[in-house]
Amino acid sequence: MNTGHSSNLRFVVVTGASGSGKTQALKCLEDLGFFCVDNLPPALLPKFTELCVQRGEEVRNVALGIDIRERGFFEDFTSNLAHLKETGYQVDLLFLEAQDEVLVRRFSESRRPHPLLPQQPIIDGIRLERLRLFEVRSQADRIVDTSEFTVHDFKEWVTRHYSDRDQGQRMKVTILTFGYKYGLPYDVDMVFDVRFLRNPHFVQALNPLTGEHEEVQQYVLETEEAKTFLSHVNELFVFLLPLFERENRSYLTIAIGCTGGRHRSVTIAVRLQDMLGQLGYQVEIRHREIQHATIPITPS
Repeated sequence: MNTGHSSNLRFVVVTGASGSGKTQALKCLEDLGFFCVDNLPPALLPKFTELCVQRGEEVRNVALGIDIRERGFFEDFTSNLAHLKETGYQVDLLFLEAQDEVLVRRFSESRRPHPLLPQQPIIDGIRLERLRLFEVRSQADRIVDTSEFTVHDFKEWVTRHYSDRDQGQRMKVTILTFGYKYGLPYDVDMVFDVRFLRNPHFVQALNPLTGEHEEVQQYVLETEEAKTFLSHVNELFVFLLPLFERENRSYLTIAIGCTGGRHRSVTIAVRLQDMLGQLGYQVEIRHREIQHATIPITPS
């Protein structure tokens, strides 16, 4: 095999549970300029790679949808994937999954049977597939649970992780605020728990407001604990963010959590946006608990 262009050829291999969004992921990657092939038999991976190398700079980013539920494909898949990595290609195995009840709902909404057990209840097919994919999941570079993703959320996630950053372009940072009582967010790079800060929830005049209001910000930030925390976080980001950029990261997501996701987390997010902006980063804030949309992902 000609490996002269191996360092320039990048593979994203998409696999996982039926109904978890594999087809949607390939569509998003195609929009990002990836050459996409769905349902490629694992045994054809070496020949396909050779053809991509022969195309040179014309093909640099490749996304493959591979179905390896059949046990006969597993050995071919693992050996060929290992060979690609050993040869020097950039390979990212993306494994998509979702909670059982979410997958059942998606199949029911689309009126499709489960492909493994089309004549049996959907949940039986989901459980069998989960068992067959166990070993593949253990080898994944990224495991993403799409249960709480909307179509727009998922497209944003794919874009954030797989779009190429132009030379000299700074990494984009998203700060996500959330409430611990509603559960941890999926797929973030860092999580900060700020429940140790003074809580405006118990102040009658401040309770109806959010951390976007100046009165709440003053109440949270006037303590020594808040000032020291922000100082340490600023030093941490001055050190860490250039290292993430060095790894060619296009996006970074930082989650800030408090109890309800309305006061302390929002206050800290607003302050961090200012701090990171002064460091030259483009920063977007998203508040999970005070603004939320729901558009489900359909089965793939």
